[in-house]
Amino acid sequence: MINAMVSIKRERELDLEDDDEVPVKIGRSSEDRRSRHCPYLDTINRSVLDFDFEKLCSISLSHINVYACLICGKYFQGRGLKSHAYTHSVQFTHHVFLNLHTLKFYCLPDNYEIIDSSLEDITYVLKPTFTKQHIAGLDKQGKLYRAYDGTTYLPGIVGLNNIKANDYANVVLQALSNVPPLRNYFLEEENYRGIRRPPGDIMFLLVQRFGELMRKLWNPRNFKAHVSPHEMLQAVVLCSKKNFQITKQGDAVDFLSWFMNALHGALGGTKKKPSSLTKVFQGSMRIFSKKLPHPDLPPEEKEALLLKEEYQEVMSESTFLFLTLDLPTAPLYKDEKEQLIIPQVPLFNILAKFNGNTEKEYKTYKENFLKRFQLLKLPPYLIFCIKRFTKNNFFVEKNPTIVNFPITNVDLREYLTEEAQVTEKNTTYDLVANVVHDGKPTEGAYRIHVLHHIWKRRESEDDDNHTGA
Repeated sequence: MINAMVSIKRERELDLEDDDEVPVKIGRSSEDRRSRHCPYLDTINRSVLDFDFEKLCSISLSHINVYACLICGKYFQGRGLKSHAYTHSVQFTHHVFLNLHTLKFYCLPDNYEIIDSSLEDITYVLKPTFTKQHIAGLDKQGKLYRAYDGTTYLPGIVGLNNIKANDYANVVLQALSNVPPLRNYFLEEENYRGIRRPPGDIMFLLVQRFGELMRKLWNPRNFKAHVSPHEMLQAVVLCSKKNFQITKQGDAVDFLSWFMNALHGALGGTKKKPSSLTKVFQGSMRIFSKKLPHPDLPPEEKEALLLKEEYQEVMSESTFLFLTLDLPTAPLYKDEKEQLIIPQVPLFNILAKFNGNTEKEYKTYKENFLKRFQLLKLPPYLIFCIKRFTKNNFFVEKNPTIVNFPITNVDLREYLTEEAQVTEKNTTYDLVANVVHDGKPTEGAYRIHVLHHIWKRRESEDDDNHTGA
């Protein structure tokens, strides 16, 4: 009777067990059982393995104790006698499973752990790791790697799947993943693992998911030359309270603004305390603001109001994570060939907004202000957001103006204050990424151009050799 009770208890534990020691048959040691050779390793099908999706059981939809079947790629819960993974192994004769949390391999239904060095490539795809030495050499080698499916790719220059309408988020994530200081920080999980957040705070999920996505994008041992940002986007939907969706097109600039501020806060940053993100992107500027009288007032009243202290120019200082550039108004009329003229403007024309002299009127619900801007401090990496979309109560309008810009040596020294021009040593920038919107405002799609640093270095070497010749 006692033996029967022990057997039942152990059987129940087996249904819910994770990786605790399981009952073994009399006559075989636990160590023998663990090192037992598995005859089913040749049945593993790496071409169906995809660890980019949410780690939940395909039957119970539970996140607890989930195993991946390495023959069909599906996820199942548990490995005990009545678990979904056990049932799947018996029903379909699929024997090799991987615990997605502990990264241990098991053979079912025999229920023993598999220890084999030939499986290390699978655990690396599930959880890539990077050493400091590896990270330091990422921008120095341009080696093409071959994925398991036969395609070649450059780590970091791989596609992000568009699940439905999430290209607006993909381009932002792709651009940020190619900024070396930010990339290097997130490639090492130890850099942010110790950050403590208040109980119940979910925003740190953004940090974890972004780090996981970064490591997958830069993984030199991928099974395929593309990555699905499914878990990252699920965290975005949750943390933004569904303001940004996978199934609905959004604005890339709105997403960039929210994501950078959310990431800054989740990394422990505040208005006074910097984070690893603000160290890369944050600059500062002076804002000169002057209140304007109501335009419908008589000229005499306007002149009288302009003498009051309330209407005098006020200077303030503010930080920024990106600079918004305004385009000139697009033409309304067609040319003689009945075609709309698409104007072109140099980048430095729209940068004049920050020269300290250009004034622009800003209208609020009650008051109007005249403002001008001048840069105080330039960040190591600078983001320009060109404002193309104008929204009103009826529709969204897109300005098609083409902005011509150099891809190297963009010097912003003239937009700094006189004091800053003396203290700022490096004021030139090279293009790292360029996000483009194609099509109509509500129906279009986003795409991105990304610089791979090794090609830039090779071109520079070629130029040097050519000059020397």
